[in-house]
Amino acid sequence: MKRKDWAVCLLGLGMLSGCAVVGAQVLSSPMGSAPDAPVAAGQGPGIHGAGSAFPPLVERADVVPWSVLTDVSVVFQKPRITTTFTDKVRQLNGTTVKMQGYMAPLEAGTSHRHFLLLSVPPTCPFCVPGGAESMVEVRTTKPLKYSQNVLVIEGRFQVLKDDPQGLYYRMTGARQVK
Repeated sequence: MKRKDWAVCLLGLGMLSGCAVVGAQVLSSPMGSAPDAPVAAGQGPGIHGAGSAFPPLVERADVVPWSVLTDVSVVFQKPRITTTFTDKVRQLNGTTVKMQGYMAPLEAGTSHRHFLLLSVPPTCPFCVPGGAESMVEVRTTKPLKYSQNVLVIEGRFQVLKDDPQGLYYRMTGARQVK
C-alpha cells in the first residue's frame, strides 16, 4: 500500500498507530450545508470511508449534531492543551440531551454500561477515527448490548475541562432511545 493511503489514527490510550484509509472519504456526521464552512480547529469529527460497511449518520432534529461538538478551538501550549468551547457547547453542560453515534466498548464483553459514543464508526479495534471532540464517554443506567448499528441515547451531558483521559464530553445516567 502506498504511503499516501495510510492515515494516523488516535488510539483510545493516546498512542499512535497506522490504519488504512481507502478511496474517497466523507464526513460521517452532518456538518452543515455550507461547502466553505470552516473546519473545526481540533483533530476533527473523523472521516467515514467510502468503502465502509456502516452507513453514515442521518441528520435528526431531535439529537445534538456532531457539528456542534466538533466546533472547538484547540491550542497546544506545552505541556498543556487548552480547549475553548463555543457558547452552544457550554449551554449543553448539565442538560439532558439525545446523541446518536457508534458504540466503541472500553472493555471486553457483549453488554456495556461504559463506552465511547463516536461520530464515525471505528475502522479497526484499536483506532478511533477522530479527535476527542468526536466522542462522548457514556455511562448508562442499564447495560446496552454491543451493536455496530447507530445508537441513539439520552442522558445528562457534561462538558469536561482538564479531564485526565483527555476527553471533552461525558454523558451519565444514559439510556437507549429511538
